[in-house]
Amino acid sequence: MKKHRTVLLALTVLLVPGLSRAVEPYKNASLTVDERVADLLARMTLEEKVLQMRMFHANRGIRLNKDDQMELKGDTAERLTNGMGGIKNPGEALTPLRAAKLNNQLQKHIIENSRLGIPTLFVTESYNGVDAHGCTVFGRPINLAASWNRELVRAVWDVIGREARLRGMHMCHSPEADIIRDPRFGRMSEALGEDTYLTTQMILASVLGVQGGYGGAEKDRNTTHIGAVVKHFAGYGQVQGGTNFAAIDISPRVLIDEIFPPFKAAVRGAHALGIMASHGDINGVASHANRWLLTEVLRNQWGFKGYVVSDANDVARLHFFMKVAETPEAAAELGLKAGVDLDLYSDDAYVYLPDMVKKDPSLMEYIDRSAGYILRVKFILGLFDQPYNPLDEVVEVRSDASLALARTFDEESIILLKNQDNRLPLDKTSGKKIALLGPLLADDTQAAFEKIAGPGVRFVSDKGFRLTDDNRQRPTLNTDTEAGVQKLVDIAKDADLTVLFVGGDFFTSKEAFFGWALGDRDSLDPVGQQDDLVKRIKALGKPVVVVLKHRRTLSINVIAEQADAIVDCWDLSEFGEESIAKVLFGDVCPSGKLPVTVPRTIGQLPFHYSQKEINYKKGYLFTEPGPLYPFGHGLSYTTFSYDNLKISSPTMERDGQVVVSVDVTNTGKRAGKEVVQLYVKDEIGQVM
Repeated sequence: MKKHRTVLLALTVLLVPGLSRAVEPYKNASLTVDERVADLLARMTLEEKVLQMRMFHANRGIRLNKDDQMELKGDTAERLTNGMGGIKNPGEALTPLRAAKLNNQLQKHIIENSRLGIPTLFVTESYNGVDAHGCTVFGRPINLAASWNRELVRAVWDVIGREARLRGMHMCHSPEADIIRDPRFGRMSEALGEDTYLTTQMILASVLGVQGGYGGAEKDRNTTHIGAVVKHFAGYGQVQGGTNFAAIDISPRVLIDEIFPPFKAAVRGAHALGIMASHGDINGVASHANRWLLTEVLRNQWGFKGYVVSDANDVARLHFFMKVAETPEAAAELGLKAGVDLDLYSDDAYVYLPDMVKKDPSLMEYIDRSAGYILRVKFILGLFDQPYNPLDEVVEVRSDASLALARTFDEESIILLKNQDNRLPLDKTSGKKIALLGPLLADDTQAAFEKIAGPGVRFVSDKGFRLTDDNRQRPTLNTDTEAGVQKLVDIAKDADLTVLFVGGDFFTSKEAFFGWALGDRDSLDPVGQQDDLVKRIKALGKPVVVVLKHRRTLSINVIAEQADAIVDCWDLSEFGEESIAKVLFGDVCPSGKLPVTVPRTIGQLPFHYSQKEINYKKGYLFTEPGPLYPFGHGLSYTTFSYDNLKISSPTMERDGQVVVSVDVTNTGKRAGKEVVQLYVKDEIGQVM
């Protein structure tokens, strides 16, 4: 006699009034995110899940023609047949309105041409604002740190989040929570300096801003801003030799106490929706294959519920570059089990997962986990309920308020390093002739200075020479500069004062890609004849003001010795020249502070201020001890007094707190802002 087993299948459906067709639970906005994710995962095939774990770049073949109609070239349409986890930079070269049109059409195509109608994440980057044409151009992240202003930083990233969403983007591979202590590293300006606490505060403000204050609760949604992918987890800025992709050697104590806190704050305090793993390794374990890092710490200890994305092609690189996986399939398994959810760009990693599952069904558990995290972010961003952007709101990109914020950001990030004999601010009514000279002079510098100074000052300007041949991959240093230097000296002879624009630019400090595109340096000295230029201009016996522009810390010994005044600008916004002029002529009182230590020589590295005390017991032969300029340094046109310092208690319990207060008074003749800095250390302590 045959035994029969009855199986009861329960399916929850939503019946909409007026319609006979049932609506699947994952489309029901009244359900929780977890309920919607679970329902959708249960309906998906293996292939559909794996496609949610992949991302490609829009430059493969996504275009908008002159009639504003989307065109899919090459194999793009085929790639999108069953959906896709994400697409990088669609419409990045278009105006915000045309980008929004393209992204609406692209999303519509993906939803309508896939079985389950799962929308795709469109992803950008944000180093100077949204990395796309037509958005507000802010200064670099290192400038944000130089402002030491959390409220301002959050406001800047709020604009970035809104402008990105208006053009149809959903996530950004920013901000960087890396601690940068080696100025040889070409990506220094993408991060927020050398200090763990300052970086942590800036990261909190950045993520909260770009995500529109998303609170992380089950009921919270983020439909007006984008999600942050905080990177590079972890220790990326600690590369040996200061070269991109190099090995990373960090003690467990430094890793946990100094490198982890900004990332932990991004997860627990700001509810970041994404984390990008680091190119490098940590003490021999590749980050993209590090289960302890990506699962035990990030998820189990910190409670991260967003998705982890690979850095470009880095899962596949476990095989062909890192050499820790014998085959591409082995690399895919390492990345998957470690906790990398989304495979960026590669066609040689997670693409193999469907066939791998047939041989090893246990991998299905990890695929469900990763696909679920990615879907969860899409639900939080409201993509299933509001997949398209309202085109009438795109006019809010580059609003007057956003442009004004870019100017304010510049003004608060400029650092007055030196002001001998109060040479600055300059007098608008002097009637003098000022020469604006040097290789870092911008096309609009003279016009900006004329606008700010008015008719009371005459200007002459000349770039003189370029630092390199401007090759974006492997720039060559320009050695044929003597004629240009002499030309600038001759111009300066006929001026009453010279403002020299020197330092470094994009070509002398940038991201390095393997051997075919370099961006790191083995020296911190200003390149070319810049030191010689400063000396020869100063030898004329006239005042010299230096405007320092750069993307890495430079050992500016000659400049510091020769210049009467130095303003450190790093890499400012699209209004940078005007902001510099405002500071030089006193319309703005400088308040920026150094987010890094400025060493005298590369031989002092590592030289961040917060090293162990024993490291400062001795200096070097024939070199003046100490930094050229210390972390936190920054002068003002006014003076401040600190009085009535109070500490609430001489002792503090393990989980207690001490309140410190001080009265700060502007004792000068100008209005100004002051960054009040408090440094704390345990005078006597042991590592047990």
